Amino acid sequence: MIIEAKGIEKSFGDLKVLKGIDFQVGKSEVVSIMGASGAGKSTLLQILGTLSTPDAGSLEIDGTDVLHLGGKELSAFRNRRIGFVFQFHHLLPEFNALENVMIPAFIAGRTDRDAKTAATTLLKEMGLGERMDHKPSELSGGEQQRVAIARALVNEPAILFADEPSGNLDTKTKAEIHQLFFDLRERHGQTIVIVTHDPELAAMCDRSLFMRDGLFVEE
Repeated sequence: MIIEAKGIEKSFGDLKVLKGIDFQVGKSEVVSIMGASGAGKSTLLQILGTLSTPDAGSLEIDGTDVLHLGGKELSAFRNRRIGFVFQFHHLLPEFNALENVMIPAFIAGRTDRDAKTAATTLLKEMGLGERMDHKPSELSGGEQQRVAIARALVNEPAILFADEPSGNLDTKTKAEIHQLFFDLRERHGQTIVIVTHDPELAAMCDRSLFMRDGLFVEE
């Protein structure tokens, strides 16, 4: 298993958001997590992605016990082994598409040439070979999300986490982004965990899990 989470609990004040979650994902698997707002989906994704720490439980990612890594070790692990795609793409407006994709590679200590080669290859793969020198404001919503996906993949992470990745897109663009995730799995063997409200995207996945009140339940 590339993700092995056991007994994950998380509270915010008196509100218990996660109540003992067990979650496993195999290599190259695409899994969706569905559920109403407030069910705990995004909280779980943040913990799986090492952005938040659980109150209880254990978490291994790609063979590493991430809950026992120090701050710098954890940041380096996240930068190298985990990619994130959010509903809002969070591209830096002052940089063009190529520069936005290169940033995580620089953080990982890769050379300018290596970062540029990796970013260029990914953007061409995303169908953005002619748009690399455009800033986010000059790109459509779908193009911006493709840049964000390329940025998430530039360090060849073990896992891609996506939180409502098509929530802001029109129907046609949404379908293209959905298909892109499965193309990435075919080409790169990518493991992908997606939080979504979209039943069409969930139906495409290898497995779809449903959360209610901080636990996985039968839908």
